[in-house]
Amino acid sequence: MHAITRAALLLGTMWLASPTLARDDGRYANSPLKSWFESLHSDFGPCCSDADGYFVADPDWESDHGHYRVHLDDEWVVVPDEAVVTEPNKVGRTMVWKHYIDGHPRVRCFMPGSMS
Repeated sequence: MHAITRAALLLGTMWLASPTLARDDGRYANSPLKSWFESLHSDFGPCCSDADGYFVADPDWESDHGHYRVHLDDEWVVVPDEAVVTEPNKVGRTMVWKHYIDGHPRVRCFMPGSMS
């Protein structure tokens, strides 16, 4: 194998193996709710921004006496009480900010919606 081919393979492998970090790419820069989203936090810390959160359809989350679970990536995940955002929901829809541990989704922040 030529040195150039090996270098290209190595660079491609490093790019594919590097972690992808959530970031605000600027598409919501003019949103009137941008500063509100950026202020959201749970007991786990800042939720980040609307660009990092996902809307959750009503069939994909459940509430039972103030405890929640949400369907993420084909798994039902229990929402830790510490992940629940207690601030009023200005968008009305359920949102979740997730991360992964051992390849499984976990909830960093969860903001329940109105279930309408």
